[in-house]
Amino acid sequence: MASEEQLSAIKGAKVLMVGAGGIGCELLKTLALSGFEDIHIIDMDTIEVSNLNRQFLFRQKHVGQSKAKVAREAVLKFRPHIKITPYHANVKDPEFNVDFFKQFNVVLNGLDNLDARRHVNRLCLASGVPLVESGTTGFLGQVTVHVKGKTECYECQSKPAPKTYPVCTITSTPTKFVHCIVWAKDLLFAKLFGNKNQENDLNVRSTDASSSSEHSEDVFERRADEDFEQYGRRIYDHVFGYNIEVALRNEETWKNRNKPRPVYTRDVLPLRPVGQNGNKDKASTGDPSSVSAMASLGLKNPQDLWSLKENSEVFLEALRLFFLKREKEIGQLGFDKDDQLAVEFVTSAANIRAASFGIPLHSLFEAKGIAGNIVHAVATTNAIIAGLIVLEAIKVLQNDVKSYRMTYCLEHPSRKMLLMPVEPFEPNKSCYVCSETPLTLEINTHHSKLRDFVEKIVKAKLGMSLPLIMHGVALLYEVGDDLEEDEVANYAANLDKVLSELPSPVTGGTILTVEDLQQELKCSINIKHREEFDEEKEPDGMVLSGWTPALAAEKTKTSDNGPSSSNASQTVPLESEDNDEIEIILKDPEILAAGKKRKSSDVSVAVDSGIFSVTGEMLTKRKVEEDDSHNDIVMVDGNLDPNKKKRVQ
Repeated sequence: MASEEQLSAIKGAKVLMVGAGGIGCELLKTLALSGFEDIHIIDMDTIEVSNLNRQFLFRQKHVGQSKAKVAREAVLKFRPHIKITPYHANVKDPEFNVDFFKQFNVVLNGLDNLDARRHVNRLCLASGVPLVESGTTGFLGQVTVHVKGKTECYECQSKPAPKTYPVCTITSTPTKFVHCIVWAKDLLFAKLFGNKNQENDLNVRSTDASSSSEHSEDVFERRADEDFEQYGRRIYDHVFGYNIEVALRNEETWKNRNKPRPVYTRDVLPLRPVGQNGNKDKASTGDPSSVSAMASLGLKNPQDLWSLKENSEVFLEALRLFFLKREKEIGQLGFDKDDQLAVEFVTSAANIRAASFGIPLHSLFEAKGIAGNIVHAVATTNAIIAGLIVLEAIKVLQNDVKSYRMTYCLEHPSRKMLLMPVEPFEPNKSCYVCSETPLTLEINTHHSKLRDFVEKIVKAKLGMSLPLIMHGVALLYEVGDDLEEDEVANYAANLDKVLSELPSPVTGGTILTVEDLQQELKCSINIKHREEFDEEKEPDGMVLSGWTPALAAEKTKTSDNGPSSSNASQTVPLESEDNDEIEIILKDPEILAAGKKRKSSDVSVAVDSGIFSVTGEMLTKRKVEEDDSHNDIVMVDGNLDPNKKKRVQ
């Protein structure tokens, strides 16, 4: 039972939730049932079919609607007296500025990407509002507390590079080729060749009740009077043409994104049967699992980059061969990267989708390396993490600093515990975000342009959304809606100038001030001129020191989809972080942890969601050790002296 003091703190609190997905649904429910009476929710996503197995506030009828708004309606049905304010918007929108954040007592994150997490962290620091961060991957999860001046901020330590992807990104707004691979493999391949009764988001678009009767049937079912060519073209036109047109109807989605281009077979291929090129019979020799669309079409080198026309031919030919040569397997097939025809189908489908969204195409060899195991979210983990978030939020509201804990949810017991509480650390004095430590940039000031600096450093590495760059009192670059036309033109011209040729030249020894007015973040960058860079090790042509980059993982080819006797499976960073969706798993004999390599026998799997990795007796980022003078567990950075453990006082 909560004490009177706790109940008072809870009822008087004004809470901001960012994210209404897997963790967010559980969190909103738990907050409401715990007595919180003023809750605000920000989420830009709409509900997908694939959300329904764990985001329990949503139902089939809600598909396509705002997560934040539907979550509010669902909770008010059993807690009608509380106040819930939803925002169907991006937390990075200008309206959610420092003044907006200042009205809250605590901010609770349930986000699905690193960029948004960093943005919220900076707004919380600027507004002085405590942040409770969280994330889950399968059975693993963590909750951490970040209070300005008392604990380290979210960016004080390196984060695992992203490797999991929100389903809404996969189905609606892909920006990377890996998004297209996951779509082709986990949605399209599964729908066409897997269990027909298993729903996914392709079902929604093919049986949308609001659509015309022409599209009310399941287009993925082959009609009795259709030959393979007609069926293949109909599938192609539906998923790459019609579905894209449907997506384009939602103008709000594309306000700040590049619009995709619908692709139809009539635009790419003449109306003729595929496979009639003299090599057709090569596809049917040997074991059915070795059937190949490439062989049928005379394509030999898996490292060649196929054109859109060639990808379309491979797609239609692979589909034809599945029905012609492997019809008995259809309905029970799962993707296997050793299945040549499956890899060809997924590669071609991913490339066609990539072409539609303006994403660079990849070879079959590259696509096969990207495709990996799929691990879905576990609803119970989200519920556990949501409960832990609320516990930490109550401590924050009571200003009970000594009781703050970073808590890790493990898949297997460690020290007879599945929940591992750890005392938070003090702020990192070398953190450029919360300690304003100067950074150093090595760059060739005679060759590199201001655009390179803005894109590769200011935006990509420092995560600034609306940057302002100054050299002394000279303003070199600024972004904003309130700029005059001549100012916009002047800054645009500066972008294409070499650093040393700017109106206020940037050379070795220059100190640049970079500021984000929305995040109220400012940092200084010392410029160090350097003539040459290793193209392989330093592809950006510049090196930033003093910031906390994502932990790197060595690139290796996968040998199978599961653990082997020699190497434990390692979660390899690929692109974005996620709290409730898909995880890509690769194999790696070693893992880089806190600047040191540890054997894979010490590491079995990693938490993906933006903070740390936990497994068995080890944390892949920080080592758990017992303090001789206390019974509680503390964390020690891998690169710190174990005798110098810094707890929050």
